[in-house]
Amino acid sequence: MTTAATTAALKAKPAAKLIIEDVAAQAKDHFEGIVKAGQEQATKHFEQTVAATKEQVEKASAQLLKSYEEYTAFSKANVDALLKSGTIAAKGAEDINKELVAFAQASFDKSVAAGRALLSAKSINEVVELQNSYAKQSFDSLVAEATKLQELSVKVANEAFAPLNARVNAAVEKFAKPLAA
Repeated sequence: MTTAATTAALKAKPAAKLIIEDVAAQAKDHFEGIVKAGQEQATKHFEQTVAATKEQVEKASAQLLKSYEEYTAFSKANVDALLKSGTIAAKGAEDINKELVAFAQASFDKSVAAGRALLSAKSINEVVELQNSYAKQSFDSLVAEATKLQELSVKVANEAFAPLNARVNAAVEKFAKPLAA
């Protein structure tokens, strides 16, 4: 029996070995299938992540470019307003200066005329009367000219600040919009 049992055992070994090899092959195939499915899933997830990241980067880049273009246009408008304001102020200063020169010339001419009149006066009373008249005219002329210069200065200041005020209003409107939203 030992020989028959040994022979049966020897025959059973290859069958058991075949079963084990078959189970091992099935386990290997199953494990490889799981690994392959996991790799495919990981690859798919990675590709989706890369695509989503690429899309977000493109959106952010487009938004950044748009913001840069808006900033550039806004800054250019600010510089243009500053130049326009400076031009208006320079023109206004020129007008004020012309007015001052004209007033100084007119005052000088009146002083010369008053001096000649004083020199041709025949009496002390006439000198006093001419001097009082000249002083009153000079004072009235000075007050009128000061009023005129003040009005001109206010006009120039308002005109010169108008472009700057417009840019401040534009800035407040532009930057208040996102805060209100």
